Amino acid sequence: MDIYLAVGWVAAATGAIGFVLPVLPSTVFFLIALWAFSRGSPRFERWLLNHRLFGPTLQAWRRHRVIPAKAKILAVTCMSVSLLFIIFFVADGWLLPAAVALTMALGIACIFRYPSMVPTA
Repeated sequence: MDIYLAVGWVAAATGAIGFVLPVLPSTVFFLIALWAFSRGSPRFERWLLNHRLFGPTLQAWRRHRVIPAKAKILAVTCMSVSLLFIIFFVADGWLLPAAVALTMALGIACIFRYPSMVPTA
């Protein structure tokens, strides 16, 4: 099996789970799936781009590098909840929460570098 197909299906499955479970963001996994399918299967790439639920967001990303505001808010919310969980239930000291917070801050900075809406002509 082509490695790109495998990565694409794992990412798509994870994204589908994230679509149902609010603690797991789905957008990033569908972007990974789109990338992998673009290299491994034009057929599945077209399927994902034309999907009635996920297609419009992926098309906006592909054409304009847009991340919808809803996806940004969901990503920040999920990261914040995860960080709080780590602080209160996982970490014994400050090092792990600090490392996770720094990593999440970098991710949030990347997310907010991109526009939230398709530019007008």
